[in-house]
Amino acid sequence: MAYRLPPLNTLRQFEAAGRHLSFKQAADELGLTPSAVSHAIHTLEDWLGVALFARGHRSLSLTPAGAAYLTQVRTALEVLARATEAVPGRRATGRLSVSVAPTFGLCWLIPNLPRFQARHPEIEVTVDTAQRQVEFPRDGIDVALRRGDGDWPDLYATRLVTEDLVPVCAPAMAAGIHSPADLAGRPLLHVVSTSEDWAAWADLAGVEGLDLQRGSRFDTIHMAQAAAAQGLGVAIGRLPLVAGDLSAGRLVAVLGPPVQSRVSYWLVAGRELLARPEVAAFRAWIKAELKEGLHGPA
Repeated sequence: MAYRLPPLNTLRQFEAAGRHLSFKQAADELGLTPSAVSHAIHTLEDWLGVALFARGHRSLSLTPAGAAYLTQVRTALEVLARATEAVPGRRATGRLSVSVAPTFGLCWLIPNLPRFQARHPEIEVTVDTAQRQVEFPRDGIDVALRRGDGDWPDLYATRLVTEDLVPVCAPAMAAGIHSPADLAGRPLLHVVSTSEDWAAWADLAGVEGLDLQRGSRFDTIHMAQAAAAQGLGVAIGRLPLVAGDLSAGRLVAVLGPPVQSRVSYWLVAGRELLARPEVAAFRAWIKAELKEGLHGPA
């Protein structure tokens, strides 16, 4: 029995337009023009004989029929995408898209990525640092590197390395810090976006009686580490992120040894993507890199 289906490209454009409620944003995502998306939607509406969008002067909304259809179309496209990725023996594409937080990308992935490229010159890597929740496989991301507790339902997640905490500062400042009491006269640097900061380190290290709330605050881990390297104060260094600065001597760990944080770094992917040669190669490489202690000296 032949399937009675509208042109499949119109379904893809309808899903994007319905998700964004914007022909322009859908066009940007798909590499098309807004007029091409608008024409595809009109083609689909003509084929169905029903309006899918209510078009205002500067607004776009789904009709009841469009909202109901969007849910089913999105599910169908996801099934097709997963089935395509899971085809046994599928030919390697030579491309790999990695989603990563900017700090992990700057501090660990980019400095170490040349070793992966040297081992797999046939794989072209794209690094995506957009701060968003990845939807596999729709977003075109193959693997994501995430900091967390491993709670990603319905996805494959493997722990790469636990995060270790240790205070760090510039070498000149480190020369005067020999015990926790020496922190009293030094500026403390904080990261506002993470709870694994000074209070977490003190609790894990058994340090008491210090005012750990004072000091400057920064949006990202990378900025706090950079400020510490410039001599602005003492920050909580997070291994493996601080590895490069420690190895280069820009930062020195004080009041060690490092203590293990409550969070870890994970590789996350859709299960249907694991069989892709590029994903398998990257997963094996990054697990070996971190297992071998390439997160740097403590």
